[in-house]
Amino acid sequence: MPPPADQPLRILHAVRPPVGGIFRHILDLANGQADRGHQVGIIADSLTGGERADTAFAEIAPRLKLGVHRLPIRREPWPSDFWVWSQFMRMIRAIKPDVLHGHGAKAGAYIRLRSRSRRVIRVYTPHGGSLHYASDTFKGQFYGRLERRLMDATELFLFESKFARDTYQRMIGTPQQGVVRWVFNGVTADEFDPVPKADDATDIVYVGEFRRIKGADLLIEALARLHAGGNKLTLTLAGDGEEMPALRAQIERLGLSNSIRFIGHVKARYGFSKGRLLVVPSRGDSMPYVVIEAGAAGIPMVAADVGGIPEIFGPRAESLFASSSVDAMAGAIQAALADPAAAQVRAKTLRERIFLHFSQNAMVDGVLAGYQDAFAALAAQAK
Repeated sequence: MPPPADQPLRILHAVRPPVGGIFRHILDLANGQADRGHQVGIIADSLTGGERADTAFAEIAPRLKLGVHRLPIRREPWPSDFWVWSQFMRMIRAIKPDVLHGHGAKAGAYIRLRSRSRRVIRVYTPHGGSLHYASDTFKGQFYGRLERRLMDATELFLFESKFARDTYQRMIGTPQQGVVRWVFNGVTADEFDPVPKADDATDIVYVGEFRRIKGADLLIEALARLHAGGNKLTLTLAGDGEEMPALRAQIERLGLSNSIRFIGHVKARYGFSKGRLLVVPSRGDSMPYVVIEAGAAGIPMVAADVGGIPEIFGPRAESLFASSSVDAMAGAIQAALADPAAAQVRAKTLRERIFLHFSQNAMVDGVLAGYQDAFAALAAQAK
C-alpha cells in the first residue's frame, strides 16, 4: 500500500540534462523536500553539464540520502537507450523509491516504462520536452505517439504552468487515469534582494542558453534594426550553448561586433547587473526561471508573449511583445529605454506579484500535495 501521509517519502528525481532551468527546478525541489525531512535522490545525464553540474551535485550531495547517480543519457533515441533504461531499473530496485519523478521527455519515458506498482507513483513533468515539436513533423508525430502510449503509465502529471498543461492536453490528450496538477516554479527569499547595476552595464542584456528556442538571434536582429534607425544601443549576451557559433557569425554579418559582447555563462543575478534592460526574446517557453528571477529582483524587463510568461506577468501581460516579431521586440526595447521611470514602476509591480505567487516554499508544498493526491488516487483504485 502507499506510504502513510505523515511518513517521509523516498523521492527519486530523474532528468536528462543537468543544465538550465530544468536543473535549477530539480535542485530547488530536492533541497526543499530534504528540508521537510524526505529522502531524496537524483539520476541525471553524465554527458552534459560539465564542471557546473559537477559543482552543483557536489554541493547538494550531502543532503541527498538517496544519492546522486549519473548515466550517459542521449537526447535523441540511441542504440544505448535500452542499456541505460536497464541501469535505471537496476538503480530503482536498489533505491526502492516511493516517488519516481521524471523531468523532461527522455527521463519521463524511462521512469514510466517501469511496471505499475501499488505503492509507487510515477510522476511526469514535461518541461516542454517533446511538446516543442510540431505535430505535423516526423519528430512531433513520433514523440506524440510515444507520449500517448505512456499516458496510462503515469499516476501524476505535474505541470509548471497552465500553458504546459493545456499544451499537453491539446497535443497529446487528456489523461483519463492519472491525476493532473500544475504548480508554478518558485524562487528563494534572497532572490528578492535588489541587483546593483555594474559600472560597465550595456543598454540591454540577455541571460540564458544559446538555443534557437530561446531567441537570442531574434534579439540580435532587433538590435540591428534599432541601429539602422539611428538608435545605437549596446548588448551583453550572458550564456552559452549550441548556437554560439551561429550567433557570432550573425553579429559579424550585421556589423555589430563593437556593440555586442559575450560574457559567458554566469549566475543570473550577475548577468542582470550587466544591462539597464533585460530582454527575454523566446520563441517558446513554459515557465522560464529567468523571468521569475528577474521579476523577483525588480529588474526592468521586456519579454515575449509566449508559453507561460503571461502567467508570470498576470494583469500586466498586455505589456508583452508578440513572439518571434523582431519589429515588436525592437519597439518594446525602444519604448522601455525611452521611459525608464515607467519601466521601473512595471518592474516593482511584477516583483510584488512574484512575491505572492512564485516562492520556492509554495512550489515545494504544491508538488508534495500533488504527490499525496496521486497516492490517494492509487489507494482508491486498489480498493
